[in-house]
Amino acid sequence: MYCLLNLPTILLLTKQACNYSSTTTTTTTTTTATAVVAASAAIIIKLKGVYFSKYIMQESQESTTTIKSSIDELSKKWKIEKPIYDLHLGRRNDVVDTTVKVNQVIFHIPKLSNNDLFVLWNCLWPDCHNCCEKQGRLPLTKDDIYTLKNKLNYNSITEFLDKETKISSWNEPGSYGNLITHISMISLKRKTDETDEEDGKPVKCRFLDDQGSCQIQDGKPGVCWLYPFASWMESYNSQPLVHATFQFTGDCPGFYLSKTIDDVLPVLNDYSFKIYNYNMSTNRTIREGFGATNIIY
Repeated sequence: MYCLLNLPTILLLTKQACNYSSTTTTTTTTTTATAVVAASAAIIIKLKGVYFSKYIMQESQESTTTIKSSIDELSKKWKIEKPIYDLHLGRRNDVVDTTVKVNQVIFHIPKLSNNDLFVLWNCLWPDCHNCCEKQGRLPLTKDDIYTLKNKLNYNSITEFLDKETKISSWNEPGSYGNLITHISMISLKRKTDETDEEDGKPVKCRFLDDQGSCQIQDGKPGVCWLYPFASWMESYNSQPLVHATFQFTGDCPGFYLSKTIDDVLPVLNDYSFKIYNYNMSTNRTIREGFGATNIIY
């Protein structure tokens, strides 16, 4: 359920898309706070009068059913506002993309124009830990590998890789056109006997304890810090430009509606560092041979 995006590819672990029109608001904040693309948030960019989808995502009855099943299950425990429920299922045609620049990351925040309300988010842990209960895969950066090797008390990288990881491979559509990117990365096993057939499917993480806490919290993979954000990189004037937006998979109860975007700025400030650093680390991981991407025409 997490999203990992790296230059030049975009990994979109989502289930459905709805339409966005595009407006721009630039805000910078230095607020300090402690605190993976959207299934219902495909951004549409207007260029010379033509709208282009920023993400190539498949929409199907099967994906809609999956999200509906997830959010209906979520609604049994949490109050999900109807506009947010409908957004998850692609039933809103008034979603406007509002961009907010926080530090080195451009966040894309959905606004429901008919209600004049922004869709914002805050983590509800420890009452909720669904993102760990329904983990899709845990791709590791080079930094993650060395951190976890020490955290799990292995004497060598070879031993850690042999006992704790597996190779994950998957295909993802490219940003534009019909290109497909084949991605292979080292992933942390979510269960000790995880099989190749389970890769990409929701599995409870073995490091989640009975109290809903992570047993490797201070050393957990970088991708674990990102949900529910998805992020991607572009090159602008030969410099990396990092974007992020929400994932709407039906598994997170932390979304809420607000008249102002200011409510979420402390959260965005905190996550901007995590997202930027993770994207840089992922790019280094691919470049240094700890992962691989291939374009399929």
